[in-house]
Amino acid sequence: MEIKDIVAQFIDTENYSIYPITDGLINTTYLLEDKDRKKKFILQKINQNVFKQPENIINNHLMVNDLLRSNNYQFQIIEPIPSLTHKLLIKDTDNQPWRMLSFVENSTTFLTAPSLQTAFEAAKTFSYFLAIVNTQKLPAIEETLTDFLNFEKRITDYKNSLKNAAPHLKENAKTEIEITNQFLSLPDQWIEMEKNNQIPKRIIHADVKISNILFDQNHKPLAVIDLDTIMISTILYDFGTMIQSYTNTTAEDDGSAKNNFNPEMYQVVKEGFLFHLKEKLTPKESGNLDYAAQVAIYIQEVRFLTDYLNGSTYYSITHPEHNLDRTKNQLELLKGLREYLGV
Repeated sequence: MEIKDIVAQFIDTENYSIYPITDGLINTTYLLEDKDRKKKFILQKINQNVFKQPENIINNHLMVNDLLRSNNYQFQIIEPIPSLTHKLLIKDTDNQPWRMLSFVENSTTFLTAPSLQTAFEAAKTFSYFLAIVNTQKLPAIEETLTDFLNFEKRITDYKNSLKNAAPHLKENAKTEIEITNQFLSLPDQWIEMEKNNQIPKRIIHADVKISNILFDQNHKPLAVIDLDTIMISTILYDFGTMIQSYTNTTAEDDGSAKNNFNPEMYQVVKEGFLFHLKEKLTPKESGNLDYAAQVAIYIQEVRFLTDYLNGSTYYSITHPEHNLDRTKNQLELLKGLREYLGV
């Protein structure tokens, strides 16, 4: 099925323009402009290899939007747009799912924080979003990514990859494997807290990188986007991945990076994260933020190393050592964070 046949299921005009948006890593995304109505939309093919049940994404999105609206959310809400036959999800001839979303005019995104102030605003916006969606009893959020936050499984997968890896891969990653093995017990406390229900289950965004906030031309936040990974888990994960994403002064695949942790960024992101959540977090959550940041970086490093040892079958790569470079970068980031925290 051609893209024009997909478009025809959502808008009833041939007077339109469509352009690919290439920032995303998972879904295939287009900017669609209906020139008759002078309106723009986001048209997206959902990657069913990652999201096995795309209907769950749609249902979760609607539930979160209801929560935002019912609590007088101050930012713009991204709305699913129904097809001409009133469906929020359509299938093409290859049985691939497509959806359309509302578009926020005069907005921009950043792949990395251009300033400490922008990073603070981003963290504060996610803080507000999380505070709003966690103001009442948890809705029936459906699973979209099986075992995504199962850290016990992540460690088991790593150990299995180590056992089965080709000898030359193990030799190439010898230093990184040694360092990774020194920290194998780092996630244990997290795993135990979850098993013993010592930290509450909350709605989390689970992909809190700065590119998932739309800003205006003055770097003021307009909207939180990409609700595909919404899930029920610990809010510590959102803080940890925010630190993993924001504090890195280099590209994630820069394997030669040294001193790539930015302590000032850590401070402003933590301040922004706590802005709307400080009074809502339990003492156990508040007391484990610094620890969560370490675990989030470590788990990401483990995922990169696991994929490298498996022959790089999950993350897209541009050269054979790409995942090993990513591993080195995260280990350097973890080292910088731990030195900053004095642990």
